[in-house]
Amino acid sequence: MKLNRILYLLILCLFFNGNFSISLAQAKQSRSFELKNNVFWLDNSPFQIISGEIHPARIPVEYWEHRIQMVKAMGCNTIACYIMWNYHENVPGTFDFKTGNKDIEKFIRLVQKAGMYLLFRPGPYVCGEWDFGGLPAYLLSIPDIKIRCMDARYTAAVERYVSEIAPFVRKYEIGNGGPILMLQLENEYGSYGNDRTYMKWLHDLWRKKGITVPFYTSDGPTLHMLEAGTLPGVAVGLDPAASQTEFDQALKVRPDASVFCSELYPGWLTHWREKWRRTDTGKVASKVDWLLGNGKSFSYYVIHGGTNFGFWAGANSSSPDSYRPDVTSYDYDAPINEMGQPTSKYMALRKVAQKYSKEKLPSLPEPLPTLCFPATNTVRFSSIWDNLPDPRHMVQPLPMEMMNQYEGFVLYRTKLVGHKSGKLFIDGLHDYATVFLNGNYVGTIDRSLGQKSVALPVSNVEYPILDILVEGMGRVNFGANMLDRKGITSYVSLNGMTLMNWEVFNLNMSSDYVVNLKQGETVRPGMFFKTDLVLDKTGDCYIDMRNFTKGVLYVNGHNLGRFWNVGPQYRLFCPGVWLKKGANEVVVFDMHQLEPGTIEGIDRLEE
Repeated sequence: MKLNRILYLLILCLFFNGNFSISLAQAKQSRSFELKNNVFWLDNSPFQIISGEIHPARIPVEYWEHRIQMVKAMGCNTIACYIMWNYHENVPGTFDFKTGNKDIEKFIRLVQKAGMYLLFRPGPYVCGEWDFGGLPAYLLSIPDIKIRCMDARYTAAVERYVSEIAPFVRKYEIGNGGPILMLQLENEYGSYGNDRTYMKWLHDLWRKKGITVPFYTSDGPTLHMLEAGTLPGVAVGLDPAASQTEFDQALKVRPDASVFCSELYPGWLTHWREKWRRTDTGKVASKVDWLLGNGKSFSYYVIHGGTNFGFWAGANSSSPDSYRPDVTSYDYDAPINEMGQPTSKYMALRKVAQKYSKEKLPSLPEPLPTLCFPATNTVRFSSIWDNLPDPRHMVQPLPMEMMNQYEGFVLYRTKLVGHKSGKLFIDGLHDYATVFLNGNYVGTIDRSLGQKSVALPVSNVEYPILDILVEGMGRVNFGANMLDRKGITSYVSLNGMTLMNWEVFNLNMSSDYVVNLKQGETVRPGMFFKTDLVLDKTGDCYIDMRNFTKGVLYVNGHNLGRFWNVGPQYRLFCPGVWLKKGANEVVVFDMHQLEPGTIEGIDRLEE
């Protein structure tokens, strides 16, 4: 009898456990997100998306959860994020979705852990003030490549990328129990082109790879952009929209579409030589009030910008002769600043969100520690001239990408035969060059100022040696001039004579290159300076670079980005998680400076 009772209980447990498993699976599959009646439906009920955009590539992985919690505390129920294709496939066929802040799956799980939803924006083109708009620079090694259209070489690369990232999307779609509500197709295509065949191909490609969530597009609220950039059966995002007139524009083109503001701008981007861009908090709050009060879905672009570490900052170009590179900081005057701190704008927008929320908004997470340190001397260590790799030999200069180099600097060297002084002209200099004759500094050529030439002095050397050190700054990320190769992209002439027979030194300035520098004695513009920064604690800080001119800063092997004394940015963000107690190796590369300067740790971006 006792044995029978035990068997009965075991069978009962198995029955209920089995049913429970089935019910969990059913619950997992029962979640839905749909487009109908011009709005969004989550689990068969109308749903207002209140989203804030952050970018995993611009934030150390250790801070992801903190930033997500900051977004949630401002009243958002959703995170939007760009995925930068070139950040994950910089070399053709080599993908990284697992290392550090490239771990996309971890980011998605943290969004879900926070009880939030996700708008997934994988491109392939994203813009985002990011180098080449997120497209991999290796595409530019193809001389006649056409992008964002049905060029077979471009679409083959896109398909390879989509094939790699689609499994992450499938796994975390809302219908599979994940947080992903929608996936954006391309980005602001109506501002670039009108190849609707390409847009339809991209739509069908994601479907072929098993993606079932709804799609959306993002375009400016103008009829020609919406006609070129949208698709039937796809939600329409407007960049930006905060009035009924703008929403009605979308409905003129797509009467059946679910429409939302996919980018509401609480701040704006800044280029070198500009003043920091500032957006009026009251005007932003008024727009948010209208959107929330009228039940419109929207997403802040950006709610937190982060940092263009390394060489990832992009550039803008309104014509073939214009070039405006972006600063390293992506603070963006966003509600959550570059350090992850709430601003007065954050508190004002949180107040508006609370007005329309039925529940009290979550508390802000604990602030992260910050750090200041006094002015610290650096010392001269070496130069670029003491650390040249083996050269390539070529008749005329090639751009970086044609040499399979995708970031950093290139040194072009030739012996002058015939003309040996006069007007040196560089057609297609991208983007900033220091020029040397027989090792002596001659001058600078700056694409952003429209410069293309410099005067070479008379030399008493029979065959003078000409060196041109070129920095490739951000690739153009928006508009018709995106095919923006780096280095010398055309020819070099002296008094009209085309210069031939070059040695070319590829200097990607990777962390490995900097860590393994050989100490040298050459004193010539293009110097490396070092210091061991000794700390008794760690925390986030800005390193003030006012005592240097133009270059790149490395801390413990991490490339913090470009500095430049033209402003407006004089301080580079250094995450506390990249520092350690004790000695921290700081390396400064400066294209101009011969004497060591000081660095100082400050707790804010500006004075």
